[in-house]
Amino acid sequence: MALLCAALILAITSLSAFIRLSRAGLGCEPWPQCYGQSLREMPQGTAQPVAGLVAAARLAHRAVAVAALLLIIMMVMTTLASVPMLWQEGRMALGLLALALFLAILGRWTADARVPAVVLANLLAGFAMFALSCRLVRSTSVRPAALPVPQGWIWLAGAVLVAQIALGGLVSAGHAGLSCPELTRCDPSVGTWQALNPWHAPVFDSADPTNPAGALVHFVHRAGSLLVLAVLLPLGAAAWRRGHRGGAVLVLLLGTQAALGVLLVLGALPLPLALAHNVAAALLLAVLVSLAGRWRGSGGAPGATNQEKVSGSPVGPSAR
Repeated sequence: MALLCAALILAITSLSAFIRLSRAGLGCEPWPQCYGQSLREMPQGTAQPVAGLVAAARLAHRAVAVAALLLIIMMVMTTLASVPMLWQEGRMALGLLALALFLAILGRWTADARVPAVVLANLLAGFAMFALSCRLVRSTSVRPAALPVPQGWIWLAGAVLVAQIALGGLVSAGHAGLSCPELTRCDPSVGTWQALNPWHAPVFDSADPTNPAGALVHFVHRAGSLLVLAVLLPLGAAAWRRGHRGGAVLVLLLGTQAALGVLLVLGALPLPLALAHNVAAALLLAVLVSLAGRWRGSGGAPGATNQEKVSGSPVGPSAR
């Protein structure tokens, strides 16, 4: 159930990103004049990007969200009704339920929202659900293991990654993707500090779709990517050297994400690459969560697996 839940939530976050980016104008014609079309009146002849696909994505998003909510409720009931109670897994399932309800309430304002705060809340809550569901998968399927790297390092990496994801959300919600159109040149002095305020609705100049006011937040996001690499790359390499496969996956995802970021700038924000960039960020967070903490069973002796606690006879390495 946890594995299916993770797959459904990844689908939900991907569909949400497709709807959000399409609404912002990625993939529309004529490009880039139509960029930011949701914030300003567009001239006649401007084409919405794949309008039929956007409508289908909205329907699919709602259907998958309902399926995920029912599955989460089932997991809550299963974990809390088990004997003995699977309290650790139950807390994760309850966390998923709380986030799902929060997103359901937030959905009333998401479609017509102009302030980036709504987009950020939707983005971060969706990523949190995916990371939590992946940790639930991990806790129910993996025997206890020592941490591959220091816990403080993982927490620092998590904070840096979440901040970078939030900055990426600000770039997207503030329509600042074209504010730095060149890979090696970005002048943050032409931007405004208001672009970093999630409660400030971006103001678009119909004559300039590149939105120079967003250059500062775009520059900070680029600088943040270097910080992410500086913190997460050595962490992934250290975990990999200690035999944790998650470390190898983390290194691979970091390289993929960096390449996607470069291609996004060089290709002037192609919609498929923007979607891949969003999915890679969610996977990075999930892999980082898989490296954190010791995977212990719910209650009982530390390190006991669920099967051992139910049977009441822990099996040691020598007995196996």
